[in-house]
Amino acid sequence: MTDSVATFASAARSFAALVHEIPASAWDGPGLGEWDLRSLVGHASRSLITVSTYLQQPADREDITTPQEYYVRVNPATLGLAPAGVVERGRQAGRDLGDDPAARVDELLSQVLGELSGVDDPLITVIGGAGIRLQTYLPTRVFELAVHGVDIARAVGISYALPTDVLEEATVLAARIAGAEGHGEAVLLALTGRDGLPPSFSIV
Repeated sequence: MTDSVATFASAARSFAALVHEIPASAWDGPGLGEWDLRSLVGHASRSLITVSTYLQQPADREDITTPQEYYVRVNPATLGLAPAGVVERGRQAGRDLGDDPAARVDELLSQVLGELSGVDDPLITVIGGAGIRLQTYLPTRVFELAVHGVDIARAVGISYALPTDVLEEATVLAARIAGAEGHGEAVLLALTGRDGLPPSFSIV
């Protein structure tokens, strides 16, 4: 198992375990922004679904060579996707979790890990038609599972600690995204106590 697959598996298992901790009474409660909790979990679960989906979509060329480049090039604004569409996809993903969301997430986890056990590092086609290596794409899914895992835990009030490898990879990628978007110095100064970031600052 490669490091990228191992860290993705760690993030995916941690996410699935978190979903099992969500109280039944919380699913219709607040999640994040316009999403209720079910929609937020559904959106996060797409990080499992897209890996399975894109493994079935080979690419002929490598357009994106780093995880941070993925975030610069594959985002709603760059692809011309309306924010309302992103919100609705999260809601639909939440509905698709069905009556037993934890069991459904377990199924998605088992499926994607089984599929990853039989591949090396293929070129896959992601949203927008860009080609990217699997090992380059997986860290972006680790990032999503980490960030939204924390979102879910905060929304419900659950104590949740990310696995060390997941937290490290997500934090390093966040810094690299900041650098790729021209915010590297601002983030470096903030992390070293030299300056603060604006309240609305975000790299995604």
